[in-house]
Amino acid sequence: MPTKLKIPKFESETAEADWWYKHRHQLAKAFADAAARGELRSGSAARLARERAAGATPTTTIRLDPSDIERARVLAAKRGLRYQTYLKMPLHEALDAEEAKLASEPRVRAPAVWYTK
Repeated sequence: MPTKLKIPKFESETAEADWWYKHRHQLAKAFADAAARGELRSGSAARLARERAAGATPTTTIRLDPSDIERARVLAAKRGLRYQTYLKMPLHEALDAEEAKLASEPRVRAPAVWYTK
């Protein structure tokens, strides 16, 4: 089993650049080994490391009416939050409510449809 290179938290971009430079040979070997094993994934190593460290969620793009975004900004500011963070809150609440509603309703199965020629 190959040893994993532990990527530390960096105090500055300069420290991060120095670390990546100093470990470039180890990283190149790790990539070559992973390629030989068929284990390479898409994305940059730095992005993957940041996502793992931060527990990042996938990015999703949705189109919202500008007035809704402005309303979210105002409401978020009143709570001391960023508007993206605020928008997740009512979304979570709506999803939870919908799941609870569906769980309490009896399950209705669609009738089977048979096609014949």
